[in-house]
Amino acid sequence: MQYAPTEAQMDVYIVEDSASIRERLVDMIGDIEGVTVVGQADTPRAALEGILHTRPDSVVLDIQLIGGSGLDVLREAHPRVPATVFIVLTNHPSPQYRRTCMEAGAAYFFDKNSEFAKVREVLAGLGATRH
Repeated sequence: MQYAPTEAQMDVYIVEDSASIRERLVDMIGDIEGVTVVGQADTPRAALEGILHTRPDSVVLDIQLIGGSGLDVLREAHPRVPATVFIVLTNHPSPQYRRTCMEAGAAYFFDKNSEFAKVREVLAGLGATRH
């Protein structure tokens, strides 16, 4: 279905070290009307540069990245783009990581193994509130 971009368009940036998971996220997010993936990164530096350049409405963020941590990205990016909704999607869903990520500005924290589909639900909900 083709549609013209509107003010309700929601931009999402994906930060994930696994190419196959990034591809899965792009496919899943691409099915949500009005939501567009505006960039991808697999390292903390590329993620920070991309997020600050695109200023997306939401970021899907893995904790473990190539050469560093998504937590560092969250700590540095969130204060600079406070309106961006950060969704942590990780294979490390320990209570300590959850608490640390939420304190650093994450709005959501999901286990990649059991809650992957929740990312779509959250983004679809956020997109719906923009229409």
